[in-house]
Amino acid sequence: MIQNIYIIGVGLIGGSLALDIKNIRPETTIFGIDKSEDHLNQALDLGVINNKATLEDLDKADLVVLAIPVDVSVTLLPTVLDKISDFTLVADVGSTKSDICKVVEHHPRRRNFLAMHPIAGTEFSGPKAAIRDLFKQKTNIICEVEKTAFKLQEKAVGLFSEIGMRMRYMNPESHDKHIAYVSHLSHISAFMLGKTVIEKEKNERDIFDMAGSGFESTVRLAKSSPAMWTPIFKLNKNNVVETLDDYIANLTQFKKLIENDDFEGVFNEMKDTNYIKQILNGIQ
Repeated sequence: MIQNIYIIGVGLIGGSLALDIKNIRPETTIFGIDKSEDHLNQALDLGVINNKATLEDLDKADLVVLAIPVDVSVTLLPTVLDKISDFTLVADVGSTKSDICKVVEHHPRRRNFLAMHPIAGTEFSGPKAAIRDLFKQKTNIICEVEKTAFKLQEKAVGLFSEIGMRMRYMNPESHDKHIAYVSHLSHISAFMLGKTVIEKEKNERDIFDMAGSGFESTVRLAKSSPAMWTPIFKLNKNNVVETLDDYIANLTQFKKLIENDDFEGVFNEMKDTNYIKQILNGIQ
């Protein structure tokens, strides 16, 4: 049974996982590990975790979840694997998978590691951002599942399925390429849209008075944590640059259509892109 769960990083993702696990399996004990003592105290006060812990306690864990910035996970994961028992599963929930899989490729306890990415989140961070049911009906990408001990992965998949996740399996390289388009580019677009408007607002104070719900929803992701997203862009640099090249090419083409008074072309570009509604309906 998965009885003692240690979550490293008690923010939005780690904290929300803790809440959902406690909800469906109240007999489990959730331990929190975080570099921020304030975050640990908040998580304890909010009932997100049951107890504080340190890395030295990991030999008592049935499950360890790394929910910290991806570059820190890559550095810390080998140490975590060194400290666990042979019967412990370690899972990370980072938004990039290639580097973390490579760093433990030859580790003696590679079979104890499950590389996964639950596609869920909000623009908020920290223990106060943790919410129940964040993962319900969300996809959980699992990479290199064949390298994880079957009995350990079976327990984890059972737990995450109970929370409401649907599993999908993918190799790390494909994951990182696809997620650059559907997630990383979205965040860059929001950040740069926000930057553009902020710069303009310096000269035109009324611009935010004119901003409606469309602007708010489009720029929502610009409220996300730079401390989390900078390492993601760093570790997935090549794929992110490729998505930006494609995005900039489309923006440039759209600009040219307007400059050339080709509004039939503008209409067709938007009409063709309306197909995204059918794709999103399928996802939902």
